[in-house]
Amino acid sequence: MASFLIDTPRLRLTELSEDDAGFVLALLNTEGFLRHIGDRGVRSLDDARRYLREGPLASYAEHGHGLWKVTLKADGAAVGMSGLVRRESLPRPDLGYAFLPGYAGQGLASEAGAAVLAHAFGVLRLPQVLAIVSPGNEASVRVLEKLGMREWGLREFDGEPLRVFTREATPAPE
Repeated sequence: MASFLIDTPRLRLTELSEDDAGFVLALLNTEGFLRHIGDRGVRSLDDARRYLREGPLASYAEHGHGLWKVTLKADGAAVGMSGLVRRESLPRPDLGYAFLPGYAGQGLASEAGAAVLAHAFGVLRLPQVLAIVSPGNEASVRVLEKLGMREWGLREFDGEPLRVFTREATPAPE
């Protein structure tokens, strides 16, 4: 199966593969990922390959979407992940993203997030996309607000309160 591809002015979003284990190992162990998203127990390349098989790769097979690798078009550097995550605790897919610390503050999360939302509403025809944010992650809140998402309320996940944001598809003009 060919990797799905989304292009933006600066970024390319493609399906992750087990070959991305080194990148995933680094990303999932950054201080920001551990603090704001959570510890996924990925401590080795084998753990990263397991995470990929059980997470993004399984999601592609089951839902036709998942977290995608985000690379810079300029040099092909892998800088983060962005995409749609299905969670049993949410009624709709969740916009997720995480970037390596050296690429923070450059608008990459907003650019990738806008492309993912356009795909969600335009190609997948989803009626709504949600996003969850840990309290105190104001940088992520700013990204979601820039993407036109609005706060929906607080919800408990695994004993932790998280802020839930929503955006509905814009109806087509009559």
